[in-house]
Amino acid sequence: MAHRTLSPLSHRLCRAALLALVSLLLAPLAFGERIKEVSAIEGVRTNQLTGFGLVIGLDGTGDQTTQMPYTTQTLGNYLQQMGITLSPDLVSRLQLKNVAAVLVTAELPPFARPGQALDVTVSSLGNAKSLKGGTLIATPLRGADGQIYALAQGSLVIAGAGAAAGGSKVQVNHLSAGRIPGGGQVERAVPTPLLEGDSLHLSVDANDFQMAHNVALAVNKRFGTGTARALDGRTVEVRAPRDANDRVGFLAELEELPVEGAIPSAKVVINARTGSIVLNQAVTLSPCAIAHGNLSVTINTTPIVSQPGALSGGQTVVTQKSSIEIRQEPGILIQVPQAPKLADVVRALNALGATPQDLLAILQAIKAAGALNAELEVI
Repeated sequence: MAHRTLSPLSHRLCRAALLALVSLLLAPLAFGERIKEVSAIEGVRTNQLTGFGLVIGLDGTGDQTTQMPYTTQTLGNYLQQMGITLSPDLVSRLQLKNVAAVLVTAELPPFARPGQALDVTVSSLGNAKSLKGGTLIATPLRGADGQIYALAQGSLVIAGAGAAAGGSKVQVNHLSAGRIPGGGQVERAVPTPLLEGDSLHLSVDANDFQMAHNVALAVNKRFGTGTARALDGRTVEVRAPRDANDRVGFLAELEELPVEGAIPSAKVVINARTGSIVLNQAVTLSPCAIAHGNLSVTINTTPIVSQPGALSGGQTVVTQKSSIEIRQEPGILIQVPQAPKLADVVRALNALGATPQDLLAILQAIKAAGALNAELEVI
């Protein structure tokens, strides 16, 4: 039987394939969240802008000005700024079916400079049927301090359609709100404290002392002991270079640092309106026993007709006969074992056979009994 000998090139290819396989197997073990994913730099934030304006050019679907007087008043003020003065009586008698009063909102991103474009959202304020095909006239956008930071203007993009005729109406999506991509322009920059002082602060997303401690350890491990220190469960102070270019490069490298043991605190979020329940990976269960039964009340109403005899002179009478039935299903006591992993928790809850609405009450009861090792948040 002949034996084949691999060439040096084949040896190198095999070694490369083996290293690639090992790296793929170990990749999940070495995975860690980066600092930029668990924290944010204090002072680097967006700002909300809002303004009041008019949308013109509508095809008869604007505000009914008899019910929305501020639409005509705003248009009168705008015309006066353009040099056209109308008497108050004439303004009040305007019938403007092609004009709608709107609120304009936008987010001013951090480090935004004058001239930068913004996406704006336009929403009807009155009783306009549709803003489709409309154009927003120049609208100043103000911040919480009342100062103007941007101007918005442009044609609206409405992701919907509708038609009405003969009392019938068909509509797809929403017609009274739309967007103007790049319709806003920054007029004033918002100062940020990024370059002030010898240090900056990282704000950890979760109020978790372990997370703040791990973030400080990751920074000190890379840049040296004393570079960072955790001030509390949410704030980490970091010493940074004073030069603007050096500080930006320092932050770019800092945000990419992996955080060891970056496990979020155990939390169960319950939406009481929709019955949605979301559990994160840190949720665990202690041994407990659960009994949950259903109580149903059924009311049936049956009409009974009383027919008088012939030539008796009586009248036919219709009465209602109601029957009420109460049924309560027995609650079977189910023992739930200890569940140290999320998959075990899901398996234990599924074993109860309860609906999402029932789980709302069950999880709250388990938490009250001390068997749910997680924070319970109802939204």
